[in-house]
Amino acid sequence: MKRELREQILTILAEIPPGRVTTYGRIAAMTEGATPRLVARALRELPAGHDLPWFRVITASRKLADHPGAAEQRERLAAEGVLFDPRGRAPAELLWP
Repeated sequence: MKRELREQILTILAEIPPGRVTTYGRIAAMTEGATPRLVARALRELPAGHDLPWFRVITASRKLADHPGAAEQRERLAAEGVLFDPRGRAPAELLWP
């Protein structure tokens, strides 16, 4: 992945406000050429000890992606007031931007 593209993704990620979520696709659309999969890759490759809100990124169906950190992601979102419905979806009104 190009350094400039990674920087765009991480800059957008840093802007997601607490209590809001966005999707891999929405982040990709705000860049100059990323795809949702490249956004996911950039998140997977975040260095240990970073303070970026990776947990505020969800799938296009407003659900958590299936990954090892999903339980932590759900807990961190709940702490910010993002609760999921019985089908596992975040409220549409919490989507950013």
